[in-house]
Amino acid sequence: MLATLSKALQVGELRAKILFTLLIILVFRIGAHVPVPGVDLEQIRRFIEQGGALFGLVDVISGGAFKNFSVFAMSITPYINASIIMQLLTVVIPTLEKMAKEGVEGRKIIVKYTRYGTVLLAFVQATGIYFALAAAVNNRGFFSWFVFVTTLTAGTAFLMWLGEQITEKGIGNGISILIFAGIVSRVPSAIDNIVKLLKAGTINPFSVIILVVVGALVIAGIVFIQEGQRRIPVQYAKRVVGRKVYGGQSTHIPMKVNQAGVIPVIFASSLLIFPTTIASYFPTNVVARWVVQYFNWGTVLHTTAYALLIIGFTFFYTAITFNPMDVADNMKKYGGFIPGLRPGRPTAEYLNRVMVRLSLAGAIFLALISILPNFMLLVTKIPNVMFGGTALLIVVGVALETMKQMESQMLMRHYQGFIK
Repeated sequence: MLATLSKALQVGELRAKILFTLLIILVFRIGAHVPVPGVDLEQIRRFIEQGGALFGLVDVISGGAFKNFSVFAMSITPYINASIIMQLLTVVIPTLEKMAKEGVEGRKIIVKYTRYGTVLLAFVQATGIYFALAAAVNNRGFFSWFVFVTTLTAGTAFLMWLGEQITEKGIGNGISILIFAGIVSRVPSAIDNIVKLLKAGTINPFSVIILVVVGALVIAGIVFIQEGQRRIPVQYAKRVVGRKVYGGQSTHIPMKVNQAGVIPVIFASSLLIFPTTIASYFPTNVVARWVVQYFNWGTVLHTTAYALLIIGFTFFYTAITFNPMDVADNMKKYGGFIPGLRPGRPTAEYLNRVMVRLSLAGAIFLALISILPNFMLLVTKIPNVMFGGTALLIVVGVALETMKQMESQMLMRHYQGFIK
């Protein structure tokens, strides 16, 4: 990875893209320390600490912006939710499905709808946060609500714009890079917290060793699963068109083990935050107190529901992004077939069976990685172990995809790569 980065810096165009990406990350980190006007930060921090692990992952993804309650406190979460909703609607609504298949122009319209949805979700989420943190708002009223909601919504919209700038002019996927930067920025404070706990005698060095060993094993497992794929062999028959012969070559369909990526984890965590968040608005209600007590982050009920939702969303999202029937029809259209299988429905059924088995392995892996912090807390007694699960999954996945994109751009500029 370091060798690839060193070679990339030697290419002028890639160096400019990397420097531009670092500049955008710097802007993101500065904005994470600009507080929302008209709020009492001390009261907000106490409220967040009372939430425990419920807000831990949100704070890690936002790079500490949520704890500082800056203009980027909501991070890029509304954009992620809007993107997921648009992907689901694309399957349900025929008009959107037709747009998605129209190429670049259709995708531009869908991106525009996603932006509108992001602003709407950010507005609703900011309003909910305002009423949830009403005790920490100075001079409550319509004007304070307007400033509070507008600031948080504008912060999310600005983050969305920064992510799009990285995608267009920088390196890697902009939204993923911002999440990556937010998580990595919390590593120094997490290490400092562990050192303080060691000095205070709250934890022992053996627990830290266990944490490091498990973290290394988790990283190795994530790389293995992220890079793992089943290659389905495909043979194309020869076709004679005029005086030219087309086809006749052998290729393969790469089916990834974890085709859904980290989206099922984000979707499941976003969905499960709602019950406890809404219940926190009614502290005197019996049902609300039951939800907070038994459905809070880390409880048996929450952990079980979290794992099941991740598995379910993995199958659902994979089914949306990979349609065996469409793949089989395209292969048949261009004279391709899987050796030993007839084109058409038998091929689609075979691809569907392979997809289900791979999705099951990927879903179980995602669920285990996501609930790992709960077990690490029981074993090591180190609080807020967020880097053992979802955060590591995001960091490693984004790093791999970014390095692949960098290597592909370098390969285009170094023709000797094809010879070697």
